[in-house]
Amino acid sequence: MDPGPRDWASLPKDLLYSVLERLVLPGDYLRFSIVCTSWYSAAKNNKVIRARMTAPMLLIYTGKKDYWKLYDIMVNRFLDLQVRVPNKRLCGSSKDWLIFVDKNVADKNFGVSLINPFFRVRGRREKENSIIRLPPLTPPGWEKWFRRCEYYVYKATMSGDPIQDPNNCIVFVIYMEQSLLAFIKPGKDTTWTFVDASVDSTVRGCRLVEEVTCLEGKFYAVNHWSELISFDVTAESYSNVKLVVPAGFKENCIIKRYLVETKEKELLMVQRYIEFDDEKYIRVTKKFRVFKLNFNLCKWIEENSLGDFALFLGDNTSEAMMPSKFSSCRPNHIYFNHDRDLFSRYGPHDYGVYNIKDESFSQPYTKQAKNLVKKSNRLPIWVVPSFHL
Repeated sequence: MDPGPRDWASLPKDLLYSVLERLVLPGDYLRFSIVCTSWYSAAKNNKVIRARMTAPMLLIYTGKKDYWKLYDIMVNRFLDLQVRVPNKRLCGSSKDWLIFVDKNVADKNFGVSLINPFFRVRGRREKENSIIRLPPLTPPGWEKWFRRCEYYVYKATMSGDPIQDPNNCIVFVIYMEQSLLAFIKPGKDTTWTFVDASVDSTVRGCRLVEEVTCLEGKFYAVNHWSELISFDVTAESYSNVKLVVPAGFKENCIIKRYLVETKEKELLMVQRYIEFDDEKYIRVTKKFRVFKLNFNLCKWIEENSLGDFALFLGDNTSEAMMPSKFSSCRPNHIYFNHDRDLFSRYGPHDYGVYNIKDESFSQPYTKQAKNLVKKSNRLPIWVVPSFHL
């Protein structure tokens, strides 16, 4: 006798938990989470397994409409799902969310939008609040960027999930032309706060900022001179901006800088040395250097090893992970993407993996992934699903 269709959504939670315990890869966990509401609930509520499964994935534009694919570096293969995200430059990836700048044609201005790709899986109903549009970003001089507004924000990040943790969510943007800093609290503020560029009595100040991070409730930014700056999040533009670490020695080369908070509550600055070949129209990363902040000495101390950590750098919020828990992601390595710089629009080709121990580079991705990155007109970006789906 035909038992009829099975009601997979009504499986007992104990059985679902048993299946979850046997999953090894984050991609499998993600697929499990989007089957239906009851499966999602089981995945979300099992915090131990969810923490084990959190690992970065590479989001790559397919070149078709607004569809992007997820590449799982744990097993070097694409997930069999796509997400719908506007075909625009992504200036940030943080707390599950992507950040981009979009025009408001009716009001003739532009603003920052947040979009959760995991709320917009192709073939499934989009969840509410999958896009959050913030108030217009209109500091002095913004008008001349209207046609190229996608590039107005150099990099953006968030301090919390706007849905899961709205009280602690602050959106930070580094905006052109001097890479200045602004922030807003979604759902609370109606306008952006623009941080004063002056710092104590220094000349450089809070300008040419390259990344922002939050460590134990305090906010920090690193600038073009490797200065570390602290600031408060207040309604005042001055924001109590202070110089924490002064500029280091000057180097006659092009360097990009990243700030990374580790699970051990340490603050790292990573320097990425790049060169340009204007004849071949390419950008090449030559090496990385890693520094740890000594809070007592207010000084960057160079590190020769990341220990058990791996770093994930690019247009995303810089991440430090302990890949020993996963399959093929390697500790003491830097996984880097071709990201935005202020000197060129080459790319995307400057990506790969850097071995800190022997200072070697590799591109371990599959041929299919490399080909998709090559033909894409968008820079790939790291996303770290926390499975608040």
